[in-house]
Amino acid sequence: MFKIYRTDDNQINEIEKYESDSWIHMVAPTSQELSEVCEQTGAEIDFLRAPLDEEERSRIETENNQTLILVDTVFAQTDDDEEEYVTIPMGIVLMENCIITVCLKDVPVLRDFVKGRVRNFSTKKRSRFILQVLYRNAVRFLYYLRKIDRKSNYIEDELHKSMKNKELISMFKLEKSLVYFSTSLKGNEAVLERLLRMSFIRQYPDDTDLLEDVIIENKQAIEMCTIYRDILSGTMNALASLISNNLNVVMKILTLITIIMTIPTIIASLWGMNVAVPFGNNPAGFWIVVGICGLFSVVAAIIMRRKKMF
Repeated sequence: MFKIYRTDDNQINEIEKYESDSWIHMVAPTSQELSEVCEQTGAEIDFLRAPLDEEERSRIETENNQTLILVDTVFAQTDDDEEEYVTIPMGIVLMENCIITVCLKDVPVLRDFVKGRVRNFSTKKRSRFILQVLYRNAVRFLYYLRKIDRKSNYIEDELHKSMKNKELISMFKLEKSLVYFSTSLKGNEAVLERLLRMSFIRQYPDDTDLLEDVIIENKQAIEMCTIYRDILSGTMNALASLISNNLNVVMKILTLITIIMTIPTIIASLWGMNVAVPFGNNPAGFWIVVGICGLFSVVAAIIMRRKKMF
C-alpha cells in the first residue's frame, strides 16, 4: 500500500497522483507498487526494497542524486494478549522533488505526520521533514523505554506476591526488547553522526541545530536503555537465585522429613518380622513399639535442630 501526501497552507492533504514536493508513504508495498513508484519518481528500486528486509542494518547510501537514510524504529505488537516491543527498519529516500518513506508496518512515527499531529511540518522542506521524522523516532524510543520500565516494576511487584511462569516469561520478553533497542539505537547513532556531515544538512543552521537535538535524544535513549537493561538483568539473576534457594529449602525440608520417618519405618519393620521379638506377648506391646518409634523420631529431630539443619 502507498499513499501520496502534500502540504499546502500548513495542511497535509492526500492527493491522487504524484506531484513535485510531495511525500510518498509506502507500507509493506507489493512488487507492483514498488515498480509503479519507481516509474513515477525515478527512485532506485534497491533503495525501496532495502527497508523491507527485517534484518537490514541502519546506514546511509547515496546514488544518482538520491539518498537513502535507513534507521530502525520501534513497533509494538501483541503476542498472546501481551504487548511486545520490536524494532524494524524504516527507510527515507530523499530525492530532488519528493520524499519517499518505506516500512513494513504502519509505525506510529510516520502515522503522526499523516494525521497532522506534527507542528511546522511541510513536505516542501524535505531536509527539515527528515530531521523531524528522526527526532520523533528518538522520542518514540524514549516513550517505549519508559513503558518497559513501568511494566518491569509492575511485574516485579507481582513476583514478590507469587512466582509464576507468566511473570517470568514477561520479564524475559522485556529483556529481549531492550536488547533489540540497544542494537537499533547504536545503529541509528552512527547514521545520525554521518548525517551531521552531509552537505544538505549544513545548508541551514536551524536544521543543524535540530539534528544535534536528535543526536542528544538518541544518546539519552541509549543511556536509558543501558540502565534499564542492567537493572532488568540484575533482577532476573536475583529471581533465578531466589527460585533456586526456594527449591533448596523445599528439598531440605523433604529430606529431613524422610530421615525422621525412616526411623519408625525401620523399627516397625523389625517388629514386623515373623520371629520372636520383644514385647511380642505383651498386651501393650503395640503401644510400646509406637512409643519407641516416637521417641527415636523426637531424638533425631532434636539432634538435627541442634545441628542447625532446619
